[in-house]
Amino acid sequence: MQAKILWADDEIELLKPHILFLESKGYEVTTVNNGADAVEKSNDINYDIIFLDENMPGISGLEALAQIKDIKPLVPVVMITKSEEEYIMEEAIGSKIADYLIKPVNPNQILLTLKKLLDHSKLISQKTNSNYQQEFRQLGMTLNNRLDFEEWTEVFKKLVYWELELEKIEDSGMREILNMQKKEANNLFCKYIENNYLDWLDGSEKGPQMVHTIIKDRVAPLFKPTEKVTLLVIDNLRYDQWQVLKPIFSKYFNVEDDEIIFSILPTATHYARNALFSGLMPSEIQKLLPKFWVTEEDEEGKNMYEKELLEANLKRLGKNVKWSYNKVTNYDAGKKLADQFHQLKENDFNAIVYNFVDMLSHARTDMKVIRELADDEAAYRSLTVSWFEHSPLQDIIKKIADAKHKLIITSDHGTVKVNNPVKIVGEKSTNSNLRYKVGRNLSYKDKEVFAIKNPADAFLPKGALSSEFVFTRENDFFVYPNNFNHFVNHYGETFQHGGISLEELLIPFVVLSVK
Repeated sequence: MQAKILWADDEIELLKPHILFLESKGYEVTTVNNGADAVEKSNDINYDIIFLDENMPGISGLEALAQIKDIKPLVPVVMITKSEEEYIMEEAIGSKIADYLIKPVNPNQILLTLKKLLDHSKLISQKTNSNYQQEFRQLGMTLNNRLDFEEWTEVFKKLVYWELELEKIEDSGMREILNMQKKEANNLFCKYIENNYLDWLDGSEKGPQMVHTIIKDRVAPLFKPTEKVTLLVIDNLRYDQWQVLKPIFSKYFNVEDDEIIFSILPTATHYARNALFSGLMPSEIQKLLPKFWVTEEDEEGKNMYEKELLEANLKRLGKNVKWSYNKVTNYDAGKKLADQFHQLKENDFNAIVYNFVDMLSHARTDMKVIRELADDEAAYRSLTVSWFEHSPLQDIIKKIADAKHKLIITSDHGTVKVNNPVKIVGEKSTNSNLRYKVGRNLSYKDKEVFAIKNPADAFLPKGALSSEFVFTRENDFFVYPNNFNHFVNHYGETFQHGGISLEELLIPFVVLSVK
């Protein structure tokens, strides 16, 4: 279909060669020689784009622009002028023009503007699809190799990059291919974890940077007399969610490091976040700091002692600094922390746990309206950004920047969208998590889970009921045979954590310095 152009210029006859050139390229061009006619024409006909000369007798280009925008606010308008005076540019830009050209214009300039404004989406779509096709082949060959943990983080970064790029275009064909490639990658990654995870922990094989050593290895070394540090742990924050939040943080901070680290199994708050703050694996916490470890069988909250675990960690590391710990679990707590941040700005080190993303994933499971708002992963990311832009956390970030603190952002684990039920049978005391189970006499199909028969091998605590741990892979989730359909309908297509997947185990670790 031909694109319709309206071109208003009091010297339109002199532009006849330009118009013939555009018509030869398949555009339909209507011309007028004054602003009043431009306003009238735009009222009568739906043009795809309007070119307006700024300096016309009668109604000026800027006046015509204002009237056209009242009539057709969405039509792109390109201002063309002889003047390079700054105030005219500012006036036109403030009136939401799509582009600004200085006379004399040549036909190729006009064509470039049309391509940019009218064919922009199509051209980007074609280029993005073409680029991903090349990357698809390269990623496919890479996945056939025996990858180490560094190569796996690079593969995951590329998959996330293309997921974000392809969601910007209308053509869904390549997104379907990417989803298939992600599924293949997740399958191979799960096998990789099963083959190597225990070797990392016992030291027989070099492992990646993991969440339980991050304060010792990456946070504490940043403590300096001249620099104050804030650690922000956003529960459940996935690497893709960080990537869509990054532009907001970049308003206030420069990104020094944007890395991926590994969580631990289970990829659940009880284990991973306690490990993060303590600098110890769960069985080590149970052994060395037993009063701060809560077992699966205990009724009390499982993350009640993060501050105490962090205190013990800092003491063990010999870090005699002025520090604070704050946990935000609701809007009012976030508002209070934002209001009181001035009391923390002179501390050498502040640790903040922000639980929103975790609450969002649980709300999506339990509330129909949230599930509809975040129907797929792209919508889930979008909802995360929308929340952040209107949350107290953005105010806190601004105050951290104003205080000139170095900011570290990370998480304890990610989350994955589950859709494939896996049956398991356990005693009544078996824990309720959908991605991992811990207990005695668990009945399951060996090929459907990753089982750790001896918890000590994975530095997991062995409680009265915990003879083994079993984990789901990829997009699986555990269901009990009785009430099977209810579980499938309620938990299918929800975001869960605790098992093995790229999205759960590979989490962001970001170091930011104030601009």
